[in-house]
Amino acid sequence: MSKPANANLFAHLRAAFPHDLDAIAVETDDRLHYSWRDLERASAMIANLLGALKLKAGARVAVQVEKSVEAMLLYLATLRAGYVFLPLNTAYQSAEIEYFIANAEPEVVVCSSANAPWVGPIAQKAGTRHVFTLDDDRSGTLLELAAQCSDEHAVVQRKPEDLAAILYTSGTTGRSKGAMLTHRNLLSNAEVLKDYWGWAQGDVLLHALPIFHVHGLFVAIHGALLNGSKMIWFSRFDPKRVVARLPDATVFMGVPTLYVRMLAEPLLGQRQCEDMRLFIAGSAPLLIETFQEWQQRTGHTILERYGMSETIMLTSNPYTSVQGARRGGTVGFPLPGVSLRVRAYDEHGEPRECPVDEIGNIEVSGPNVFAGYWRMPEKTKEEFTADGYFKTGDVGKIDGLGYVTIVGRSKDLIISGGYNVYPAEIEGYINEMPGVAESALVGVPHPDFGEVGVAVVVPKAGASLAADAIVAELKGKLANFKIPKRCYVVDELPRNTMGKVQKALLREQHKGLFGA
Repeated sequence: MSKPANANLFAHLRAAFPHDLDAIAVETDDRLHYSWRDLERASAMIANLLGALKLKAGARVAVQVEKSVEAMLLYLATLRAGYVFLPLNTAYQSAEIEYFIANAEPEVVVCSSANAPWVGPIAQKAGTRHVFTLDDDRSGTLLELAAQCSDEHAVVQRKPEDLAAILYTSGTTGRSKGAMLTHRNLLSNAEVLKDYWGWAQGDVLLHALPIFHVHGLFVAIHGALLNGSKMIWFSRFDPKRVVARLPDATVFMGVPTLYVRMLAEPLLGQRQCEDMRLFIAGSAPLLIETFQEWQQRTGHTILERYGMSETIMLTSNPYTSVQGARRGGTVGFPLPGVSLRVRAYDEHGEPRECPVDEIGNIEVSGPNVFAGYWRMPEKTKEEFTADGYFKTGDVGKIDGLGYVTIVGRSKDLIISGGYNVYPAEIEGYINEMPGVAESALVGVPHPDFGEVGVAVVVPKAGASLAADAIVAELKGKLANFKIPKRCYVVDELPRNTMGKVQKALLREQHKGLFGA
């Protein structure tokens, strides 16, 4: 199959569709079928609707909707129409959405009908020209209008360096940054993973991840489409129903939390998994106990990999035994085309390469590494080395065989159930509350989510604070995965001689809270 001359990612995905366009491309968990022809026609209609809006070149399309096949079609339509897709977590609340829309200045916002009464005014206030609704029952104004458009559409020409998507990823300052991903970034990574993970004719992907971040939207969907593979589509993860459908699939991708929950299902066993080819885990650390228990129960060894919003996938454990063994607790080797190094810095900021097994800062380069942070040239410059390597903010090591192990986050990031939680953001909201002098959020082990946040709050002199009230107030402002699972009010935070809060002591103090 010859590659399209057009660098638009959609052109390459479309070229991989099977010859039989009437074959099933997507089967939903309630047995609704979409053919490859349906994907072609529906994405064309939505792309024509976007084109008719006369948007500016490089216009952003911000989307906060529940998972559905139509939401995926909107993503594909945005690509083929040549615009920039901006997925937003469905759990985000008004303060977060207000920031993203003000920062990205999308010309189109698509939200659920239920959220339209508050998302619409935020978008209009920011100058967004078009607000549509899209629901997970195939309804909404977006589809109503798209139904009136032609089902034929010429894919818009794009260059490799043109933007395809912006993914927001918070920083330690609490200010979210938009990672700009190009058509080259996304396509190069998808092509590498297709080969590295042995995608083959007849593969069927069981898709049970959300589609507002890298794992579910890019790694999973691109993998299936670029291979012309059918997807079994779950709008929400249900461990019992997912385990029941494993015999119909060959590939599954999940965050560690999903594996933990499937292991609690009595039906899970070798018989249920005998037609499965590959189980992939990422987005959060996989506990060695989960890795080993999955091996014992199913006869399959989970392939753990490592990536980021800014880089998509960077490393992977081997797929074939010729490449090496899949080792629990590691994230494998750098993918083909990815250069990964571990460096330590002295007190003057001078770097040196770390020898085997020495822990240091992970830095990467390659065609998958993003184009920079949206409208943050200084921050972008700060996050890259003089020779063009991106500073991941992760701390790790490389052993004698070349396996990479992530040992921590240099920026105090908490990964809870596969979602990034940045302490500074939550601390900022807590510190604004009446009577709060200061706060600290730390991540502690959790048997289900991998990590969860614990807030430690110091009241102002004479003020009385209730831990439950602090958590309740946060729930009205932030996504649920960011809410601390416990909150404590204390007289003071532990500090070192320089006055810096000693979060390591707080983590140690609370590490046994959830029996992990």
